[in-house]
Amino acid sequence: MSFQQGLSGLNAAAKNLDVIGNNVANSNTTGFKQSVANFGDVFAASLGGGDGAQVGIGTTLASVAQQFSQGNITVTNNPLDVAINGKGFFRMSDNGAITFTRNGQFAVDKTGYIVDSGGQNLTGFQAIKGKIVPGVLVDLQMSTADLPPTSTVKVTVGANLAATDSVLLPAGFLPTDPTTFNFSTATSVIDSLGQSHTATMYFNKSAVDLVTKVSSWVVNVYVDGAAANNLGVTTLNFDAAGKLITLGASAPNNLVKKAVLTNGATDMTVTMDYGQMTQFGSGFGVNTLEQDGFGAGQLSGYSIGADGIILGRYTNGQTDTLGQVALANFSNSQGLKPLGESKWGESASSGAALIGSPGSASLGALQSAAREDSNVDLTAELVNMITAQRIYQANAQSIKTQDAVLQTLVNLK
Repeated sequence: MSFQQGLSGLNAAAKNLDVIGNNVANSNTTGFKQSVANFGDVFAASLGGGDGAQVGIGTTLASVAQQFSQGNITVTNNPLDVAINGKGFFRMSDNGAITFTRNGQFAVDKTGYIVDSGGQNLTGFQAIKGKIVPGVLVDLQMSTADLPPTSTVKVTVGANLAATDSVLLPAGFLPTDPTTFNFSTATSVIDSLGQSHTATMYFNKSAVDLVTKVSSWVVNVYVDGAAANNLGVTTLNFDAAGKLITLGASAPNNLVKKAVLTNGATDMTVTMDYGQMTQFGSGFGVNTLEQDGFGAGQLSGYSIGADGIILGRYTNGQTDTLGQVALANFSNSQGLKPLGESKWGESASSGAALIGSPGSASLGALQSAAREDSNVDLTAELVNMITAQRIYQANAQSIKTQDAVLQTLVNLK
């Protein structure tokens, strides 16, 4: 008589219930991955070798395997909540001790580092002057420094000058007298200190050649209304179809001029691009008026793209790349060592971490303002719990039966 089989069955059923109970307890844990208990049968070693009549001595827990299937993704209001849609793990650093997680609920600490609820740093690729440096892993930090200003170097003007307007000789031009020019428009230009200046363009129809059918316009550009800061006197020539022929005699459709500033900023060298100018019979209208400078800006918000790029938004309307979230994958994810708090550690069974950017190779894409829920199927776990309970009862009944048989033998006379 042996109670070994029933006893091992009781132990196995109890451990299975432990695994199921842990799954149920973590059904609402962000980034949690459910586990499955795997069992194996046990045979006693025999010096004479096995035969067809050998009976096993029960079962044993072979392994507890975690299932890294995708959990549901829930949208949140926190831009630093990040879900992985696909394979991969966030790489976390605790003073150099590396762990991996699927829990993407992050926040920014007082020093600007992106951390999880336990204070561990999210790692990724650093950005230098808005450019990602691949392969250089760092603790990601949201820089709160002002975005420095960029001086205007090009102004693009696209406007239609009314062909029906009368000639006004440029010799009588005065920027303060609207009767001495046909049209005007203005734009802001930025100096090296980030200060805005007003560049005003005045258009004078200077001549119409009745033989060549070429119409000429003179453009005066003043910065802050000062003649000393004039960005140039330019002649625009249009053909009979209203298309721009040249600037002046044979110059290209842009002109580089310098404005002398008195506020301590570097003198501005600006390219005035008139390549989109036209002269049609319709009225004066501005279609394009752009300049490439901007003033200093303060960080006002941020977002994380599907590729892990962290973009900072600034009060001057500009954006700048602050870094990129890195993901890690493993040849054998089930070989990872569970550490608790939805974290895992690298092991010999898992293989070395394969680091890359989201969306590359086998790595999944990121979804900002979202979190990945536990992949526990609560309904299935409750059914498994009922099954495990029945198995436990059946093994208890096996021991009870063995006990009854043994009692019968003891009572033989």
